[in-house]
Amino acid sequence: MRYLTSFIFVLFFIQTMTSQTYEVGLMVGGANYIGDVGSTYYIAPSDIAFGAIGKWNRSKRHAFRASFLYAKISGDDSKGDDRRKQRGLSFDNSVKELSVGMEFNFWDWFLYDGQPQITPYLYTGITAFNYNSLALDTNNQINAVSDKWSFAIPMVLGIKKTLGRDLVIGAEIGARYTFTDNLDGSDPSDSRFGDGFGNLNNNDWYMFTGFTLSYTWGRIPCYCSF
Repeated sequence: MRYLTSFIFVLFFIQTMTSQTYEVGLMVGGANYIGDVGSTYYIAPSDIAFGAIGKWNRSKRHAFRASFLYAKISGDDSKGDDRRKQRGLSFDNSVKELSVGMEFNFWDWFLYDGQPQITPYLYTGITAFNYNSLALDTNNQINAVSDKWSFAIPMVLGIKKTLGRDLVIGAEIGARYTFTDNLDGSDPSDSRFGDGFGNLNNNDWYMFTGFTLSYTWGRIPCYCSF
């Protein structure tokens, strides 16, 4: 009981000393991939994506942000240009990403005066993601051969607005520039699966387009105004 009391006291002390505005919520929307198979449209959210998001609003103009996102991605040459339609490849994959970074508000974001708040924002940081490494087999089919991790740079543009006192709704579109060219099986790391195909000088991208809904809490600190 003594340890529980001490733990509660520490949590209360930290909350008292560092009370800022915190947010925790959900992300839901669509995803699409950009690479060597299928459509060449940059924004075409055709696969499901969802996840969770948390923020520490450190000032009126910036927040530290962390998120988890699961997204299905796919490509089908029948939706591409004439050259890709003739080739006739397709694939399915998924990414599970963890992202941390900083969100920058265009306008002041202040949740303590009871007034509605709205602002566009930018987000960037670093993303680590898990995916299936793919390869083209002798039957001209793209299949998974291993499970891998890689990194990406997120570039996100969004807009957010308060809903009453405790809720924040947002809409965002974000690109992830990955450090791999094998989300689609075009550049297998194992030479046993051939030399690859497509443009091997460009890495793959994937996009998330969707909405966020978060709950916010915390009070303004005693010794700073933000």
